[in-house]
Amino acid sequence: MSRQIHAQPLTADAFAPFGEVLECEGAPDKMINAGMCGRFHDRARLDFGPDGRAGISLFHAEPRALPYRLDLLEQHPDGSQAFIPMHAAPFLVTVAPDADGIPGTPRAFLAAPYQGINLHPGIWHGVLTPLSTPGIFAVIDRIGPTPNLREVLLDPPYDVVS
Repeated sequence: MSRQIHAQPLTADAFAPFGEVLECEGAPDKMINAGMCGRFHDRARLDFGPDGRAGISLFHAEPRALPYRLDLLEQHPDGSQAFIPMHAAPFLVTVAPDADGIPGTPRAFLAAPYQGINLHPGIWHGVLTPLSTPGIFAVIDRIGPTPNLREVLLDPPYDVVS
């Protein structure tokens, strides 16, 4: 038996409890490069903890499809994690608030082309879930000397539908 959640469009307001949506939305904060480039300034609150540093990695994830079986959530308690797609295809974002050390009720979002996300430290989230190929992402997250990953299997799982 599984539970069902409906994926909703990824918007800054709906995603605010979990992090920031990274996108060129609205007017740029300033124009640079002789007026030929709009700068959307300081769009994410990056946090790498007291003993971490920023690292940029590239991820190549296998595509998935809806309905999607959400059976695993992970958490990075010591640092934020930003996912910036290097393709123009949508991807699924699943997140849950922390409920005293375990995941609360998950929510699902469908990122539009050219949207990325930044997850705040301690936010439970599903695995990287591109909905088409190629699923290539730049990931900015904490590099440090201590472990920064917790995983929880969901039993029963959730089915994410559009």
